[in-house]
Amino acid sequence: MTTEFRHYTSFRVRFAEIDGQMVVFNSRYLEYADNVLTEFMRAADVPVSGPQSFEMQVVESTVKYKRALRFDDEVEGWLRVERVGRSSVIFEIEFRIKGAGEASASVTLAYVHVDLETEKSQEIPASVRTKILGER
Repeated sequence: MTTEFRHYTSFRVRFAEIDGQMVVFNSRYLEYADNVLTEFMRAADVPVSGPQSFEMQVVESTVKYKRALRFDDEVEGWLRVERVGRSSVIFEIEFRIKGAGEASASVTLAYVHVDLETEKSQEIPASVRTKILGER
């Protein structure tokens, strides 16, 4: 397992993502995390759709808020792989204002690899495990 941040994606907070106080709606943090994770999977060459895809279903998510993200903030979403088990993966994503040293929020996501027909967990293929862990 690794504790280092291996991937980052940047974005800007849009007007549609904020409330009347000009801060990001709390549900948007999970959407942001999903976008960062999708970009990580793309960069790691792990297919997330199609016949050979890694079929993940979220089983737990936690968001910790430290400082509100606000309209027009430039945000960096940093991802690390916390743990890869037999059938599950835990990711941590931190959101930082561009240039800031500390996180504004963090999201922890636990996913299980499933067989779509049986809806049961299944072992993560070795090729996918290798890509997620960044091994050669």
